[in-house]
Amino acid sequence: MNERRNEGTARWTARLPRWVWVAVVAAVAVGVYLVRPAARSQPQPEVGETSPAAAAALPLLLDLGADKCVPCKMMAPILAELETEYEGIFTVAFIDVWKNTDATGKYGIKVIPTQVFFAADGSELFRHEGFYAKEDILAKWRELGLRI
Repeated sequence: MNERRNEGTARWTARLPRWVWVAVVAAVAVGVYLVRPAARSQPQPEVGETSPAAAAALPLLLDLGADKCVPCKMMAPILAELETEYEGIFTVAFIDVWKNTDATGKYGIKVIPTQVFFAADGSELFRHEGFYAKEDILAKWRELGLRI
């Protein structure tokens, strides 16, 4: 009788991985379904928000980061200064990639903060990952041909 009991236990454990697999697949499917609506939100510039016509006419410095990221917080006052001091020369925008998850894929973000320099026609000129000092940003704009 013990042999028969061991035989039944062996069959049950052989089926266990199938049940585990079904449970994991179901959990992943539910997780994807629940996260999906958040991924559809459109990234919205939070700093330096301008009309599309005005933004298209000027080069753009786009900073992609997050409100709770330490280097991103260090970038915030720099972006605010650049926005006011160079208004009409280039546009400054910030997208929080933790709130706007589409932005990571759209802009190919691997590290935050990431600064992307765009020409007035919308083409990408340069990209930098990590903290970027104000003087370095201005030097890069000069190098890219912007008269500032």
